[in-house]
Amino acid sequence: MVNAHDLLWGMTPAHVPADAPAWVLEAVASGHPVVVRRAMAEPGHVPVGVRGRLREQRYAAQMPLAAVQRRVIPEDLCGVVSPRDLPALRALDLLRPVLAQEAWGVTGSAGFELASGIQALHAQSDLDLILRTSERLERGDAEDLLAILNTAPCAVDLQLQTPFGAVALREWASGSRRVLLKTASGAHLVQDPWQAVA
Repeated sequence: MVNAHDLLWGMTPAHVPADAPAWVLEAVASGHPVVVRRAMAEPGHVPVGVRGRLREQRYAAQMPLAAVQRRVIPEDLCGVVSPRDLPALRALDLLRPVLAQEAWGVTGSAGFELASGIQALHAQSDLDLILRTSERLERGDAEDLLAILNTAPCAVDLQLQTPFGAVALREWASGSRRVLLKTASGAHLVQDPWQAVA
């Protein structure tokens, strides 16, 4: 069972559509991992995103599950320390003790770099995190957590992963009556991210 934000190794140029940009083939041929996307896929396949060197280089594809050779989940990266000195990595150091009792993980550029050793972060990078919240996170607790994240040396984008999708902590803490829940079938405006989308 693979989940959104997992990193997978094993995709080859043979799995890439013929009309894909050259940089996609280059990334896949170099053995870079691909990231699992929130989307539907054909049976026996997993929806993935290929990252290029540039921020705008993101390509949606599908990978056969049988091709997966290695999988790294966001939680595997909580304790990985990088020798590089960047705001996103300093933010990670700061937040580790704060999140120590939680089920959390590192995603985005930081997760990609920590898992693969391929430099993906720069001085302006945000830190992307995921917090597994099988039980409802009360809005007051979300506000308290957001206040801590806001002290970090870079912007921190934390997604709350509920049993039904993901919602941005910042949005849930904002007090909005309806928030955007990202699911495999698309994004939905909901009042309660811990309830199944009708």
